[in-house]
Amino acid sequence: MSEPFDSLRSLRAFDSVRPKAMSEPERGRVEWLTYKDTGVDRQASAKLLETVGRTIRSTFTTRVLGDLGHFSGLFHLKGYSDPVLVSTIDGVGTKALLAAEAGRLDLAGRDVVVHGVNDVAVLGAAPLLMLDYIAAARLEPSAAAQVLDGMSAACRDEGVALIGGETAQMPGVYTPQGIDIVGCVIGVVERSAIIDGSSIKPGHVLIGMVAAGLQTNGYTLARAVLAQRGWSLGDRVPELGTTWREVLLRPHRSYRRPVLALAAAGHLRGAAHITGGGIPGNLVRILPDGCRARVRAGAWPVPAIFSILENAGKIPVEEMLSTFNMGVGMIAVVPGPRAGVAVDLCKANGAEAWVIGEIVPGERGVDLGA
Repeated sequence: MSEPFDSLRSLRAFDSVRPKAMSEPERGRVEWLTYKDTGVDRQASAKLLETVGRTIRSTFTTRVLGDLGHFSGLFHLKGYSDPVLVSTIDGVGTKALLAAEAGRLDLAGRDVVVHGVNDVAVLGAAPLLMLDYIAAARLEPSAAAQVLDGMSAACRDEGVALIGGETAQMPGVYTPQGIDIVGCVIGVVERSAIIDGSSIKPGHVLIGMVAAGLQTNGYTLARAVLAQRGWSLGDRVPELGTTWREVLLRPHRSYRRPVLALAAAGHLRGAAHITGGGIPGNLVRILPDGCRARVRAGAWPVPAIFSILENAGKIPVEEMLSTFNMGVGMIAVVPGPRAGVAVDLCKANGAEAWVIGEIVPGERGVDLGA
């Protein structure tokens, strides 16, 4: 049977094994270390919470129990007969580096919320709450506050409660310039209303929804193109009449409203959030056996930014298609006769949309062609 913890005894045990005290001459040759000396400032985290506490609390809904500062967040799940929790976690990748360089880390904070909201919405789930993770070699309170301001604003827009998170300082793990921004979003859906693509069948059509540029994927490749050509964020993109900063930091679109509107109307059979992997890598994830997606090239306007990156970096077409969304940020699968209504419903809920293909019999996969 284990004995109760005795702090005094533990201190005595520590005292018995630690090195003997140094002499005065030895003390003069050694610099004493604190945690702060190693690059970790514990007081900075406390000051950060004081600074952004009110902003974070502004995301709380009536289902949030307790307050900030607990070891865990509390959320009261009610109003469902057979609820299923839907969870996702992701980050904004190296877009965070561009946001930091531009002094707009609030945009990265916003994007990580929207990315997670989209990922739970594709299953027909309403987003409920979020946990965040912000880490760097040395976390500047002002930078972290920017991130949390953006997160909180997006959470309010999406009806998500930011009930907890972690800020970490890890010199040696992260580069001096690096910052990692991650969000875990949890939603809920009635078990009978889950939309997982299992009811997709030949004859259904693909509805593509407009993307806001790169959104949050392909930034390492895009940054490599800029570095290769010697371009900076402040340089203008003549073909677009604006700067690389404006083009690359366009926020990730939220598709919660159109996707959940399609689900509520009974039209939605499956939905794919087009992120890393492009259209082929994401659409295939929701296809059942015996169903093949045929995506028609030219069915939607591909934003010029993609051809600019392709030409400037001499990127193969296959690489473009498997890395970038090419202007389609979400694909919904609906029955053929409801295609027109579905497009109109997407537009009514803030997303320009087009019929971009169909489901045909065949081996599970995605074809991109005429």
